Amino acid sequence: MSTGLTSFTTPGTNRQMILAQRPQGTPRTTDFALREAAIVAPGDGAFLVRNLYLSADPVQRGWAANPALTPIDAPMRALAVGVVTDSRDSGIRTGDIVYGFFGWQDYAVATRADLLSHIPRPRAPLPAYAGVLGMPGVTAWLALHDIAPPREGQSILVSTAAGTVGSVVGQIARQAGAHVVGLTGSEDKIARCISHYGYHAAYNYKVGDLSATLSAARPEGFDIYFDNVGGAILDNAIRAMARFGRIVQCGTAATPSWNPPPTGLRNEREILMRALTWSGFVIFDHVDRFPAAIERLTDMLLAGQLVHDEVIRPGMDHILPTLEALFAGTNSGKMLVYIGED
Repeated sequence: MSTGLTSFTTPGTNRQMILAQRPQGTPRTTDFALREAAIVAPGDGAFLVRNLYLSADPVQRGWAANPALTPIDAPMRALAVGVVTDSRDSGIRTGDIVYGFFGWQDYAVATRADLLSHIPRPRAPLPAYAGVLGMPGVTAWLALHDIAPPREGQSILVSTAAGTVGSVVGQIARQAGAHVVGLTGSEDKIARCISHYGYHAAYNYKVGDLSATLSAARPEGFDIYFDNVGGAILDNAIRAMARFGRIVQCGTAATPSWNPPPTGLRNEREILMRALTWSGFVIFDHVDRFPAAIERLTDMLLAGQLVHDEVIRPGMDHILPTLEALFAGTNSGKMLVYIGED
């Protein structure tokens, strides 16, 4: 497994994909614009990052909607893997690999507050640090172990089972001896869940009666539900839980907007009578735990115990189509854009 630094250029200007207007629900290509800006030198305690791999993530829908996180005419808030080309931080050297909030642009001036991980000696290929060893993989590892650590003989249901978080959750649970069932949105993804990620069974939530599907899949109910979507899928999953089950709320991708708040089924009776534990998990509350989680996941990856998929497109002009594919559900792995070459 090669871990060498990918070759890259150092252009004299900074291309930036900016947020041109506030999206109405799911971001569209017309909400963004490409511009060029000057490269800014880092001040004391900061460092300059040459971005190599830009990430497209579901959470960017919320970031784009939040003026405090992504102002209009600013580079789109985004995670990226890059190499430090100039540093005024004594603990971060030129040539170090970093992963953090560097935005959709060629260069970013950053500080430690922008970092999710600092990788001076990579043990895995660089794109992995934005996916299986980045926010998605660390989210799966920490959320599952913190809230609902699976045990042998238990059953777990996972939504977006073929996604970058769900695929890792399924593999961790399978290795713990749990019976793992996935929900996904296409027949191709069902096949990948079973053949690639080790799910015992997977179902297309878009086909048939989901309530009946879940009842047939696990008549005695699921012990754990790892939820990345919320909405109607969650409404059905709660009613398929075993007593004393645990729900990990890790995302709400099924709801395009929370203003105004949507209404749906009332779930408190199910929580009460099934004695369920329902806990939310926000990965950015746990940044200090990234290094330890990455080490554990890297050990699994290098031992052949963790399968992951990446879709890497070349060039800044691919970032918006990549985001569209992500929200359309047509992606087949972690979505990245390589911009290390002019």
